[in-house]
Amino acid sequence: MKVVCIGDAFITTEMMENGVRPYLAENDTLKVFFFGDPDKSAMRDTIKYIEARNFEGIAMPEGLYEEIVDADLLIVHLCPIKRDLFEAAKNLKAVMSCRGGLENIEVDAATDHKVIVSNNPAHNANGVAEFTVAMILSETRNVARSHMALKNGEWRIEYPNTHTDVKEMHDLVVGIVGYGSIGRLVAYKLSTFGCKILVADPFLKECKEEYATLVPFDELLQQSDIVTLHARSNGAIMTDREFGLMKQNSYLINSARSYLVETEAFKRAMDSGKLLGAAIDIFETEPNIPEFYRQYDNITLTNHLGGITINSFRDAPGFAINNFLCYIHGEKELAFFVNKQQLA
Repeated sequence: MKVVCIGDAFITTEMMENGVRPYLAENDTLKVFFFGDPDKSAMRDTIKYIEARNFEGIAMPEGLYEEIVDADLLIVHLCPIKRDLFEAAKNLKAVMSCRGGLENIEVDAATDHKVIVSNNPAHNANGVAEFTVAMILSETRNVARSHMALKNGEWRIEYPNTHTDVKEMHDLVVGIVGYGSIGRLVAYKLSTFGCKILVADPFLKECKEEYATLVPFDELLQQSDIVTLHARSNGAIMTDREFGLMKQNSYLINSARSYLVETEAFKRAMDSGKLLGAAIDIFETEPNIPEFYRQYDNITLTNHLGGITINSFRDAPGFAINNFLCYIHGEKELAFFVNKQQLA
């Protein structure tokens, strides 16, 4: 078996090599390429183009097309995998992505060439789940605000939520919207606080965890003191209607996707006093953010830090190769099989 890997500034060639090679047999071969700019800040601009599916002018690794001709498996993170590459890859069985998003892979082209595509939406799940809990605590317990006040020489006593009495987690209801890899981990981690946990997910028929209760989305909004978003959707799920259903003096946490929240509706919910606070980690116009966000004392802002851990990058290549090998050896189903139905 010949394996080709394409690393980048985030999942480096060394991470690819160290993650994949332990799974290879003696006769297997491995070729590792580097894609993009070695500077992470510069790569963020490239990522914007890729996630907009704008591959024009993006340079591919030198020698990749020659090596892909007889490759059996391709493991990739950010590098665009376009139709012309599938046409060149005469022996390719699968593309295993180390990330959750599929914007850099032309899945239809892969399907046309009968190539399996698998992604890994769970690669940073634990990191995002940990960060979500940190965001909840920071916002509800005024951690960031207290820090800034002390930095500025102020011993602050009053905060936006002082008038409601600052509550401990066991006295709050947390609603988790989207109960996939991240949502489940958030629920598990929050369960140790003793809070009541509600979950809503249109793809879920039952919740097996005893510490979480599956409810309709509207009911979750009406009952939760804290609503944290972990859903995948094609558009906004938080509009004026949904904010109207939320409890008075509740909190919104978003470490998932910026477009899940309609920006103007969110602003109206903040201005009306419906929301007691919010914590936001992602923005549609990164690195710029809407100016009004800076005007609120009751919003905790972070710059897309949720999934940025060494673990989420370092462990992804090993998961990818093991996922593929277990599948072809008949040991288990392929996890995150993107085009399974199309190839059936």
